Amino acid sequence: MKAVTVRRHGGPEVLTVEELPEPVAGPSEVRVRVGAVALNHVDVWVRKGMPHLKLSYPFLLGADVAGTIDQLGPGVSGLSIGDKIVVNPGHSCGRCRECLSGRDNLCRYFQLMGEDRPGGYAEKIVVPVSNVVPRPASLSDEQAAAVPVTFLTAWQMLTRKAPVHPGDDVLVMAAGSGVGSAAVQIAKLHGARVIATASSDEKLERAKALGADETINHATQDLVVEVKRLTGKRGVDIIFEHVGAEVWPKLILCACKGGKIVTCGATSGWDARTDLRHVFFRQLEILGSTMAPKGDLYPILDHVAAGRLKPVIDRVLPLEQAEAGHRLLEERAQFGKIVLKP
Repeated sequence: MKAVTVRRHGGPEVLTVEELPEPVAGPSEVRVRVGAVALNHVDVWVRKGMPHLKLSYPFLLGADVAGTIDQLGPGVSGLSIGDKIVVNPGHSCGRCRECLSGRDNLCRYFQLMGEDRPGGYAEKIVVPVSNVVPRPASLSDEQAAAVPVTFLTAWQMLTRKAPVHPGDDVLVMAAGSGVGSAAVQIAKLHGARVIATASSDEKLERAKALGADETINHATQDLVVEVKRLTGKRGVDIIFEHVGAEVWPKLILCACKGGKIVTCGATSGWDARTDLRHVFFRQLEILGSTMAPKGDLYPILDHVAAGRLKPVIDRVLPLEQAEAGHRLLEERAQFGKIVLKP
């Protein structure tokens, strides 16, 4: 089968198109013919290399996969060859207290496909049957692949970690990203007034089309001044953050008294400066978030099927052009998701 592999860390040029043997589904596994695989920033980080990674080469990136079951492993029931599915990208032990309490993303053995275990940059992959979710009939492979990581991440952040209530002011950083475009929609779904930021007026117009009420161009406008202006100097109730060191000191000033800052990433750097005086004096809450329980993908897909949430796709590229997709992602040249199609 055709695949795009990583055999060493480095720039986008280390992504290599090659032929690999087709995988075979083992007990309680299914093989999926990949219809589409979406890119995430974690693909870039893994490609570049992170301290905790212990990869077996050749390694496949790609956490977001949609496709069709084409092989059933021994012991699999309730599924059929030809079923159209979405792959839930989080893997856990399935036996511990956290897993059995519906908090599997807190399992000490939690792994993300394409980061801790091989992903979907291939024509076929094998996944546990517990990671297979039926795909709504209304969604194409490309649309379905654009859902899991970004919507699961944003869903936990805005419904579990910092639950949005009607009338809340929610600041969504980098609304042009996949997770940012999902956050705009989820915050609006729960009745918030959404203030979206992006680095270009074009991206801000697209954020408005998704439901953003106010916008800030953080490349040309002062983020703190604009937030204070839009909220009558009060600040926002919730800040949806994944940019990191570049904006973190400003975000501390953008939150209202008792406000929440929830973060899932640090694309501009992890070593952020925090003025603790603002944290304790204004009683701020700083919350970390990674993915969401597997079960959350079901209500998300229900909302997507009903049209209340919409996966945003910037462009679809052939699998062989994964290198070009990575360059676009690093340049922040996209709005929404870049999707690869084998």
